[in-house]
Formats: sequence, structure tokens, C-alpha cells
Amino acid sequence: MTPTTSGIHPLDHLVLPTRSLDAARTRLTALGFVVAPTGVHPFGTENCCVFFADGTYLEPLAIGSEPAATEAVAQGNVFVARDRLYRESRGDEGFSAVVLGTDNADGDHERYVEAGLSAGDTLSFSRAFTDTTGKSDTASFKLAFAGAQGQTDAFLFACQRINAPKVDRAALQAHPNGVHGIAEVIAVSSSPAEQHRLIAVAVNDPSGGRGGAFPLPNANLRVLDPASYAARFGTPAGAPSELHFAAVVFSIRDTGAAASLLAANAIEHDMSGNDIIVRPAAGQGAAFIFREIQ
Repeated sequence: MTPTTSGIHPLDHLVLPTRSLDAARTRLTALGFVVAPTGVHPFGTENCCVFFADGTYLEPLAIGSEPAATEAVAQGNVFVARDRLYRESRGDEGFSAVVLGTDNADGDHERYVEAGLSAGDTLSFSRAFTDTTGKSDTASFKLAFAGAQGQTDAFLFACQRINAPKVDRAALQAHPNGVHGIAEVIAVSSSPAEQHRLIAVAVNDPSGGRGGAFPLPNANLRVLDPASYAARFGTPAGAPSELHFAAVVFSIRDTGAAASLLAANAIEHDMSGNDIIVRPAAGQGAAFIFREIQ
């Protein structure tokens, strides 16, 4: 799939702030995920990603160097500044951003500015990427940021992969829980209609979504009011007075096998129809929903 500036953008990855990468690695491993080696950003943050066969991934994000992060914020680094705002508002564990794939971050930035929804200047950076065998290469990105004025909770940004590292991710994508991709991202807002324009501009969907749902090329992005969310998945964490990303729906091959793995690892979970629901915990900033999708 080739993301283009002229079309609806696909889901690229999700940013999940955490206080500790060690805690995130422990939790995600217990949930049946293979977690990549730690990646270090040049501006004070670090991650331990979970990659999927459909090309999407999770990015648990922690502060590796507080002085470097503070300096980055002072220099206008929107990625670090928004991470700091999120932590100050909601704490160190959560789900802060939905990231869209693009082949032209500059074009997206221009669209965001024209719509009055730019969250700040673009950001270009590179970092080392290491696979499970220890082979390393350089990953380079350019980001463009969208956010509503005064909103400090969730935001969205476009990610252009300038240089994709030439490493083998097959072992990183073979998850014991059977997850092969992200099917849906669920957000909560007490005024969902007010969030539709932000999301429509961010994902480049001129239709403005369909009843609160935005069908991306490779996943769905849905906004629910708190009551609708609670009816399906339980009470959302926090008070979603503004847009709040709350849950990730993963596609799995076998519900029974996934439930057995969670039980063996003493992970509390609930069954709801075809869904396995795991509530947020330290190192897991969103509700995780495992759904059998062949």
C-alpha cells in the first residue's frame, strides 16, 4: 500500500506514552507480543515498538533523557512538546497520538496550516533501528502535526518514511498471541461531532467520515461518546471532555488460543461476543481488544 497526499491516509502507528520501557516490555510480552529492541530518538525520547505484518505498529514511548527532552521542547520540537503536554494532563501512561502514513509530509503540513489545524512545524529526524539478530540500519522520518486549538490530550500526525531500514522484521512480527494487524482505533469524546473536522483533515477524508467512523485504507478510526463506548468496552479511562484515544482493536487468527495465552500469563480479560477485552495497565496505555478476523 502506497500512502499518498491526495488520498485518504492509511494508519501508520500509534503512540502509547509510558513511564518505563521496562514496564511496557514486560506487559506487552505477557500479552503475547514480540517487542523490538529499544530505539533512541535524538531528542530525549525512546521507544520499544511492536511491529505487525500489516505494516502498522505500536510505539510505547518513554523519556530517556529529561535534559534532552527539555531542550527539544525549547527548540520547538512538536513531537516532544505534545508528549510533555499529554503527560502533564493525563499522566505517564496512555494513548496520545494516531499516526497516518504519507509520502509528502510537507504537503500535509500545508493542508493543516490552511485548515487552521496545524500543531506546529514539521520535524525531520533519524534513529538507529535494530532487529532481533542485532542487525542495525538507519530509519529516517519527516512528521507533520495536526491538532485542535487548546486541545492537549490526543493529536494526529502524518509520518513520511524517508528511509526504511533494510532489516528483516519477520521475527518481530510473529506474535504468540496471533495478532497480525490493527483493525480499528477507537476514540472517545463527549462532543464527538466537534472532533470530526480535525480527524477528517488529518486523514485527508473530504467526506468528513461516516457517522463517526473514518474508514482508512487499512483500518477504521471511530469516535464514540462515553456512553456508547462504555456499553461496548467498559468505562473509558479518564474524563474524555475532549478527544481521547481509548482502545485498539487487533485482528487475531484464533480467539481461543489468544484467550488461553492471556490466562496462562495471568492477564485479566473479559469476553464480549467475539472480542477479548484487556483493560489498560502500566505499560499498556489503552484498552486492547483482540478480535478474530481471518
